[in-house]
Amino acid sequence: MCPIAIHEEPLHSENIGVRCGISRRRRIGPIFFDATITTAAYMEISNTFVNQLYDEERSIRYFQQDGATSHTSHVNMAEIQSFIGDRVISKGLWPPRSPDLSPSAYFLWGYLKGRVYQNKPRTTDALKANITGEIQIVTAEVLARTFQNMARRVQSCLGANGGHFQHMLWCRPISYTMR
Repeated sequence: MCPIAIHEEPLHSENIGVRCGISRRRRIGPIFFDATITTAAYMEISNTFVNQLYDEERSIRYFQQDGATSHTSHVNMAEIQSFIGDRVISKGLWPPRSPDLSPSAYFLWGYLKGRVYQNKPRTTDALKANITGEIQIVTAEVLARTFQNMARRVQSCLGANGGHFQHMLWCRPISYTMR
């Protein structure tokens, strides 16, 4: 009888989630998670994130999130507002399908995705290491330029009365050099 080789593969590939914030001056995170994002999981992630903020950031900065149900439950919104006050940009203030004005959405995630897979990480630990390393090399200069770009995006959005404005952003592209 011949031996039979069996090669097992998982039905679904491994996934990790990452939460990271940026301000004009610094990076916050990354915070990794592998759970499905329920209200309880999002509260835990948000608490970890908020605990990394400086007191000044808690008192004067805005917290922006999308309108996902787990993000906007009454319990979560009350928890976030207990830390941030009324400086939460979320469902109701941010229309559905609106253009991405947050620096994390239009800059950080696209940049990171292009960088962290360059050496083809084979494990989630290697992927986490790549993400952490790439986030750490984002310089203060890049953050400042990203937020200048944000101001331009907001002005374009206001100029379009909240309508489509992405086509107006190509007239002055900003390049980012990280190293």
